[in-house]
Amino acid sequence: MDKMANSINPFNIPPVTEMQAPEFKDFAKEMVDYISNYLENIRDRRVLPTVQPGYLRPLIPDEAPQQPEKWEEVMADVERVIMPGVTHWHSPKFHAYFPTANSYPAIVADMLSGAIACIGFTWIASPACTELEVVMLDWLGKMLDLPKEFLACSGGQGGGVIQGTASEATLVALLGAKAKAMKRVKEEHPDWDDNTIVSKLVGYTSNQSHSSVERAGLLGGVKLRGLKADENLKLRGETLEQAIKEDLDAGLIPFYVVATLGTTNTCAFDRLDEIGPVANQYNVWVHVDAAYAGSAFICPEYRYLMKGIETADSFNFNPHKWMLVNFDCSAMWLKEPYWIVNAFNVDPLYLKHDMQGSAPDYRHWQIPLGRRFRALKLWFVLRLYGVDNLQAHIRRHCGFAKQFEALCRADDRFEIFGEVAMGLACFRLKGTNELSEALLKRINGRGNIHLVPSKVNDVYFLRMAVCSRFTEPADIDYSWKEVAAAADELLAEQKK
Repeated sequence: MDKMANSINPFNIPPVTEMQAPEFKDFAKEMVDYISNYLENIRDRRVLPTVQPGYLRPLIPDEAPQQPEKWEEVMADVERVIMPGVTHWHSPKFHAYFPTANSYPAIVADMLSGAIACIGFTWIASPACTELEVVMLDWLGKMLDLPKEFLACSGGQGGGVIQGTASEATLVALLGAKAKAMKRVKEEHPDWDDNTIVSKLVGYTSNQSHSSVERAGLLGGVKLRGLKADENLKLRGETLEQAIKEDLDAGLIPFYVVATLGTTNTCAFDRLDEIGPVANQYNVWVHVDAAYAGSAFICPEYRYLMKGIETADSFNFNPHKWMLVNFDCSAMWLKEPYWIVNAFNVDPLYLKHDMQGSAPDYRHWQIPLGRRFRALKLWFVLRLYGVDNLQAHIRRHCGFAKQFEALCRADDRFEIFGEVAMGLACFRLKGTNELSEALLKRINGRGNIHLVPSKVNDVYFLRMAVCSRFTEPADIDYSWKEVAAAADELLAEQKK
């Protein structure tokens, strides 16, 4: 008998253990119920945790268990160890940063992606992974009414890709612009080496742009100039043209500009209709960063804010911020992807396949090699919600921001900073910056709602972002009452 066993299993491969037992599949079903219960009752949880740095280590053992633990013990520790340290981004009481999208269609699509567990770096690695992404970026591009030059279905050179974040998209676009500029300059100055050319490259962005734009310049090894926005916090074409002329006179090579549609500070919109033509005139790559506000362009009434999009070379927004698609799903379109494909092309034999050139190999369109089946999330969300319901979701959030604005304006102790745009209202207590700083500290200290601040032109203010898909008008009333109550406490103390 032992001889027979050895002949069947000559390498002494261990038998199936409990860790591989079929009953583990039941845990997945239980987790679905837990997730549903968590989200449907999220209002009952304190939005901001009270833990201190290092809280978690004493709650768990110093080493991994040698033998399997019970599922019930693990789930009990989710509540004991994890949830006390979670900031609940999907609570209607969470108003910090910008939204991170969440929906059941996206969650279950992510589960399917995790189950398929392919790494779609080439077409052959999983053809559906690549081909669904191509089609979904066309669907999405049509929803935004992007110029056909960005769409793969137009039969031209353009196409879309899912990046991890808008920060990645900004860097990828910069590297494509850098490759394009270097090729052009080498043709004009064949005696210049790469280091000489790179030392002369200069890009541009608004001083209201996200910090990731500056970081892209650092990672790309090029100069980036922050240009002053106008009194409405928008970058204008004349400002860009003046900077380009200054740099040309100084012997530099302008090559890249980022136009932001919906800045992080105040959701201001750069004048793309002015920036684009100037950049086109001087052969400067135009990248449009619409990370948050881009979702609103599925609504026709907001598309005027992307006027000039036909002048752009690349465009990016995050469905994972405001379009009910769970993180990570950052949609990027390029008119001429080959500048990026050529810049990133490293083609070892083990990644080659017979269908190369017939379909995109998305590893050439991004920084990492590996990529998950993220297009499933778009497919599920677009099909199970439909465009009409996604538009309604955007419009509801915009309406909630206006509701908060009205409550704020009705209290003469407060003032609105800038314009209320999309789902963001910026406000402050009238008076010194220190007064509004103290207000924010008190609001967050109460723990019932969560806000973050910003500062523009040395004016400190609070940002009230509508973030949760569960938000109702009563939640906005509740949040305003929290702000007003904190102000009552603060101002009463100051009178003593």
